[in-house]
Amino acid sequence: QVQLVESGGGLVQPGGSLRLSCAASGFPFRLNRMNWVRQAPGKGLERVSTINTIGSSISYADSVKGRFTISRDNVKNTLYLQMNNLKPEDTAVYYCTRDPIRIESQGTQVTVSS
Repeated sequence: QVQLVESGGGLVQPGGSLRLSCAASGFPFRLNRMNWVRQAPGKGLERVSTINTIGSSISYADSVKGRFTISRDNVKNTLYLQMNNLKPEDTAVYYCTRDPIRIESQGTQVTVSS
């Protein structure tokens, strides 16, 4: 069955960095466009970033452009999100998803606070 396991979240001060990972199994990862989405307390899902199958096409939400970098390793079946210059408004549970976007995992909590 499909498994998506996120890791790398935690508590970080404003301006800090985190690198999220998502280990995928149970489906052909290299053939799937992948996304990072997040859900802040009391808010809906927000698409953070999307990467195509070979990493040649990438998009970001305006709120994270210039700070976050998505990447993937199709040998390791792993999706990454490098997050720099974190802000309190980045606090959320972060999920990796296939297309179409739907939650199939537990997510990882990111908290940005001093």
